[in-house]
Amino acid sequence: MTGIDYVAIVAYFVLVVGLGFWYAKRASTDLNSYFLGGKSLHWLALAMSGSVSNFDITGTMWIISILYVLGMKSMWHHWMWGVLMGAFFMGYMGKWVRRSGVMTAAEWMETRFGAGVGGKLARTTCALMGVLITASFIGYAFQGIGKFASVYIPLEAVAEHVSAPWLQSLLSEHEPAVLALVIISLTTLYVILGGLYSVVVTDVIQTIILTVASIFIACIAWDRLTPEALGSLPADWTSLRVPWRIDEFAGTENAGFQFFGALVIVWVMKGFLLNLGGPAQMYDAQRFLAARDARDAAKVGAAWSVFLVVRWAMAAGIALLATTGVAGVTDSEKVMPLVLLRFLPDGIRGVVIAGLLAAFMSTFSSTVNSGASFIVRDIWQPYFRPHATERQAVRFSYFATMLIVLIGIGIGFNADSIAQIWNWMMMALSAGVVVPNVLRWYWWRMNGVGYATGIVAGIVLALVALFNPEMPVYVVFPLICFASLMACVAVSFATKPVASEVLVQFYETVRPFGLWGPVREKVSISCETLEAKSESFGLAALNVGLGMVAITGLYLFPMYLVGHWYGKAAMWLGLALGAIVTLAFTWYRNLPAGADRDSECGR
Repeated sequence: MTGIDYVAIVAYFVLVVGLGFWYAKRASTDLNSYFLGGKSLHWLALAMSGSVSNFDITGTMWIISILYVLGMKSMWHHWMWGVLMGAFFMGYMGKWVRRSGVMTAAEWMETRFGAGVGGKLARTTCALMGVLITASFIGYAFQGIGKFASVYIPLEAVAEHVSAPWLQSLLSEHEPAVLALVIISLTTLYVILGGLYSVVVTDVIQTIILTVASIFIACIAWDRLTPEALGSLPADWTSLRVPWRIDEFAGTENAGFQFFGALVIVWVMKGFLLNLGGPAQMYDAQRFLAARDARDAAKVGAAWSVFLVVRWAMAAGIALLATTGVAGVTDSEKVMPLVLLRFLPDGIRGVVIAGLLAAFMSTFSSTVNSGASFIVRDIWQPYFRPHATERQAVRFSYFATMLIVLIGIGIGFNADSIAQIWNWMMMALSAGVVVPNVLRWYWWRMNGVGYATGIVAGIVLALVALFNPEMPVYVVFPLICFASLMACVAVSFATKPVASEVLVQFYETVRPFGLWGPVREKVSISCETLEAKSESFGLAALNVGLGMVAITGLYLFPMYLVGHWYGKAAMWLGLALGAIVTLAFTWYRNLPAGADRDSECGR
């Protein structure tokens, strides 16, 4: 690292913190402004914000480490976090979320289950789960940013000039943790000040920086990857074929991938359930709730995945450079920073690292802002200060933001690696959420008590899995899902259904498809006609399928292109373009007309 690299990084931090101060007054008007930007933000800005929030530095390090280990087969691994969620957001889920008209995903529970005991129980349980998930993601981000920054910032050299023994020991022995604390503190500052306004505006800037940085890295990789270098790759590195077993992993640090076929089954199952259940308890729901209307929300979903295309080009480039040109990598999670340190020229390196720090900050800020909204809107206000003024609520939001950051840091301190906390969050903790989240949209008989029971059962089993890490994922995930399903169904049937007027209002407002027959019979003719015209299950399924093809093609095209596999790149690009052209007729022409259309039926 040179002086000009550090100047670029410092200049970026000054810019984003300055934006937090700039938007502080505007964001502090009320909670709607603080958490949803007053529902006045353009759909493209929201899509860029949501997209770059997924472009996190820790997740990118993990993507590259898995690509380094598995090759292109690693793309199956990403089903676990809903890599194709943009297709579902675009096809129908974005519209459903926006029509709900609430501020948080937990508050949504009362629109679905009513304001009685069941609705309140579901809302509180959802909020607690949301806080747990967002805090876990902060801990996961803590692990990643510490490892990333420690490659570039030599705190050991700084420690030599420190006289206090305790501080010298801290800087030299806990370098990643100290760096993570500094970066997280700066990021928290601008989140507290500016709320969603500063989050979205800085995310737009970060999208531009990240796009330029990713393309630059991909181009360097393409230029340096000679036929001789690529010839050293394993024979099946470019294949997407799924082997049932990978015997060479037995007894190694990658033994968890040995039964690869079984893992792919549960990864794909998790991806479908996650996406069918809508936005989880994080920042994704917030972006759709902040859209101006249902039409804009659908557009947010369509554009969501587009801005992530360059991430996959960069990931493939870094993984290929590491596989063919970097020897002696002992920690696959450090592949990305090591490659950037070795292959990028001075000056450019600083800009690229600033862009990747932007990725961390965007994800962290979105996660923190979303987690704080659960604490304020769904726990503090209903139970402690129901008559609080807007200004008091915004001020408490500052405390909630700091609280969730501290919880996340505590989780990060107690994790040994990115993989450890990521796998637990995705395949154990999330397993207790996905089934209740699916049933709430598609099954009318699901009630608030059943939802809450399913979530609690999932949390308990996830905690059991946390203390039994030797249990394989392909056993843990189905077991937790089945237990959560049984709890939801049994308790829902054993307790009273949601009040008829609540279900009718929800159905008329959101217009979902699924097992809603008894409710559909009670809605007005005009609303049922509108629902049938605008929310066809068949059309939605077709658009989701086309969206999945388009996203898969757009992600794989640049990955194969960087590696000079032009035939496969052209095939995937052709499939993506064909799906996009078809969507222009099947999806775009059938979008709702906007706010006026929503007001025709219960809005």
